[in-house]
Amino acid sequence: MAQYRNFEEYNIEATNEIKDRFSKIIDELGEDVTREGLLKTPERAAKAMLFLTQGYEQDPVEILKGAMFKEEYDDMVIIKDIEVYSLCEHHMLPFFGKAHIAYIPNGQIVGLSKIPRIVDVFARRLQVQERLTHDILECINTTLKPQGVAVVIEASHMCMMMRGVQKQNSVTTTSGFRGQFEKIETRNEFLKLISSDLS
Repeated sequence: MAQYRNFEEYNIEATNEIKDRFSKIIDELGEDVTREGLLKTPERAAKAMLFLTQGYEQDPVEILKGAMFKEEYDDMVIIKDIEVYSLCEHHMLPFFGKAHIAYIPNGQIVGLSKIPRIVDVFARRLQVQERLTHDILECINTTLKPQGVAVVIEASHMCMMMRGVQKQNSVTTTSGFRGQFEKIETRNEFLKLISSDLS
């Protein structure tokens, strides 16, 4: 029986260069990079950083275009509670939370898994939450050309929790609306649905 393997490919040249830089940073911080517990840390950190920023190498438009289908459905489609993990570009510390996305088709729908995938593409870059919200919104709006798009992201930022103001329970909410969602009644329906538990 074949066993599952978690396989990740890395650019060896980029990995080695980033690894060397992490090794220098650890040394500058006053640690001993030859200590047993840190021997492989520069390489692990390099691979982690490449993984967390792999969105630069991916095309969200092509992801959406690869799963667009003609369909006459013209009511709201909502994908909520999409996990978001990104890196703040100001401190390169994580921010994480959930995205709630809706669109109203205009003759075409998109495979449901593609919406979370484009969230990941944009999140796996150095980001600010405001731009992340805008990037997702505009990608769906310009590629799918729906009657409307709505994006809400709720996230906690480690740069606010671990340093700076050190507020542990703060949550930042950003939103963007296009087309039909600019109408208050449509927007309110969306906001009500993402805040309710239908199960």
